[in-house]
Amino acid sequence: MSDGHGPTPETPSGWSAEQPPPYSAPPASPWTAPGAQQQQTPYGQPYGDQPAYAPGSQTPYPSQPQPGYGYMPPAPALRPGIIPLRPLGLGDILDGTIKLIRSNPKAVLGLSAVAALLVAVPLAIGQAFVFSAMGSALRDPSVPPDQLTSVYGVVAQYGGSLVSYAVQFVVVTLLTGVLTRILGRAVFGGNITAGEAWQLVKGRIPALFGVVGLMAVIMLVPMVVFVLLIVVVSLNVSDSGGVGLVLGLTVLFVIGYIAYYLFFRTRFAFASPAVVLEGKGPIEAMRRSWHLVSGDFWRVLGIMLLTSLLVGIVAAIVSVPFTIAGMVFGMLGAGTAVNAVVSAVLIALGATLGAMFTYPFEAGVAGLLYADRRMRSEAFDLVLQTAAIEQQRQGWVHASADELWHPSNSAGS
Repeated sequence: MSDGHGPTPETPSGWSAEQPPPYSAPPASPWTAPGAQQQQTPYGQPYGDQPAYAPGSQTPYPSQPQPGYGYMPPAPALRPGIIPLRPLGLGDILDGTIKLIRSNPKAVLGLSAVAALLVAVPLAIGQAFVFSAMGSALRDPSVPPDQLTSVYGVVAQYGGSLVSYAVQFVVVTLLTGVLTRILGRAVFGGNITAGEAWQLVKGRIPALFGVVGLMAVIMLVPMVVFVLLIVVVSLNVSDSGGVGLVLGLTVLFVIGYIAYYLFFRTRFAFASPAVVLEGKGPIEAMRRSWHLVSGDFWRVLGIMLLTSLLVGIVAAIVSVPFTIAGMVFGMLGAGTAVNAVVSAVLIALGATLGAMFTYPFEAGVAGLLYADRRMRSEAFDLVLQTAAIEQQRQGWVHASADELWHPSNSAGS
């Protein structure tokens, strides 16, 4: 008879059946099917794809994959500057654009403010004249608004707009080039002054104007064709049926032209960055942009439309109060020089503040979309990462970083 301490045939290890030895197998789980075998760890715990249950609940937790032994999460992408050096999402592009403005506010916002002011002044003068004439007509309705119908009135109304558009053509083109060069250095974490950026960009100005000029021709051709078509229709159709036909053609043209504009605006969105950062000519830059957009047209279009919507809302919030104040001053103090000047100043100030954020934001999004497309289609992120590691080792961003944007440096080329 055993005292419970010696080995027995039933318990050869010396432990009784009532007192199981340590690390022995636990009793079978009530949730295991009869006859099913469980693999055991060295400590008697089951492993494998076993369901887990909440205490006191009959419902199992959802099965979640667990990382294996030695699992290491992927290292975050290098971010020496305004963006991580990997393909970018929408949040990365918007955040990078904001960081571009914040990292170099004097150059970015200062240049944008000057450009916006030059564009806004001619338009503000014309609008102030119109508001003054409207105020005179409201105070004395019996007097015809000769100020609006006279030669000087027509020149003030439309001349200001034409001059503003001409100035915008020149100023915004130059601003886009300078901001793109600043962005190219900011991707690596380097800062560059407005003067330094201008010295790097001024040799590319003719090519930039070439791109803008070609884009203007592409956008104006359908309008010229439409005007000629309307003239032909008006000359060959009777008055009774001509009005309805002209209205129908106008509606169809507007719908078609919107699609036409968005298509070519998206296809050539990266032409300016290609001119400034890659040193290409106008036609080559437009071909380069067309190639980069291919395969991701709808994403590029969507981001550009969203950007236009966002900056439009911000610009309206900033500029509308000044525009309303200028209109009120112009209409209430019609005929006085002081009120006309105050009205023009308020309108110009509102337009300047709105465009001061609109110009750099749109240029920044276009530049970062360009970088994203190169990283996705040409593995350009590998080039940027290699350069960033070397710059971190040296402790500064050399001006030669600008040369990395040349397409010959792309890993996929």
